[in-house]
Amino acid sequence: MPVQSLQELLIHEIYCSVQGESSFVGLPCIFVRTTGCRLRCVWCDTKHAYHEGSVFSFSQIQEALKKWPYKLVEFTGGEPLEQPQIADLMQVLVDDGYTVLVETGGHVDIGFVPEAVHKIVDMKAPGSKMQKKNHYQNLNLVGRQDEVKFVLADRQDYEWSLKLIREYNLEAKTNLLFSTVFGVLPPDQVVEWMLKDGVNARFQLQMHKYIWDPDKRAV
Repeated sequence: MPVQSLQELLIHEIYCSVQGESSFVGLPCIFVRTTGCRLRCVWCDTKHAYHEGSVFSFSQIQEALKKWPYKLVEFTGGEPLEQPQIADLMQVLVDDGYTVLVETGGHVDIGFVPEAVHKIVDMKAPGSKMQKKNHYQNLNLVGRQDEVKFVLADRQDYEWSLKLIREYNLEAKTNLLFSTVFGVLPPDQVVEWMLKDGVNARFQLQMHKYIWDPDKRAV
């Protein structure tokens, strides 16, 4: 990546929208999308973030955030944690009064992320073809303000997720999110499975894909 200093990041786009997922769903949020990801999930909907991007200094990113009157910001990607210097910027924003979220694909150790940052860890189920890339130790690091997300393509993905939830006692220590691969698995099917098994999790849809065209960028 053409990042030239510890005070710079390779950024794909910065934009403001409403949060489409997580426990912050529906809230106005500023998104900082980084460039680059070592994963290649078969259902990835942001393949354009694998390569495109420009180098931004921390100060340029901070100035960009000031364009909007909101103090909720999410780092997403790509994979934001593949640029480890991002942790310093996260802390700067926390100190400046921002509520900071980071959505990570689950293959990078989250141990270096500042404690005040809300970590949304997207564990890759078998249907993604990236299951072997998961850094399972992350499930021992998440806390009550964090969230673990499972994107499901079929029943096998659900069963795998449920086993992981029980194995790591996740219901007792963090927030859980179930999503479906858009247009692949009927949402009502997953809700039925959850209720039958008594899973203490939040079912969510990718709200932005219902507000706008599913292929629309920067929303």
